[in-house]
Amino acid sequence: MIFREAVRADLPAVVALLADDVLGKARDFAVVDEAYERAFADIDADPRNFLVVADDGGEVVACLQITYIPGLGRHGAERCLIEAVRVRSDRRGHGLGRQFVTWAIEQAKARGCGLVQLTTDKSRVDAHRFYARLGFVASHEGMKLVL
Repeated sequence: MIFREAVRADLPAVVALLADDVLGKARDFAVVDEAYERAFADIDADPRNFLVVADDGGEVVACLQITYIPGLGRHGAERCLIEAVRVRSDRRGHGLGRQFVTWAIEQAKARGCGLVQLTTDKSRVDAHRFYARLGFVASHEGMKLVL
């Protein structure tokens, strides 16, 4: 298993991972279209954004996105935002998610980030337990405004 930055050829597998859960099925995940192509190109071109995949012998089995955010809080330290963590349904429950998120945390430490943050949907109770076991604390109430 290797964790590597995604390439354009990985995009269909990443979109499939995003759709491979209850919330994903309710959202507008379909085929790879121009919007996905544009978003991938923007992420790929941004030195603070990384779409990462778990590659098992050439097969994409998990993904996540890392964004490094500069800020003045915490004495100017960058923070790492981890989003879109997905493990293919047939690979869940075997430690891959733990290994992958731990790897992402190590990347943030190596970069000198002051903290790692993430959001998880309130309905994802299993995910909340998963992140708590990794040391994350539900310290803030997040809010979103869909545009």
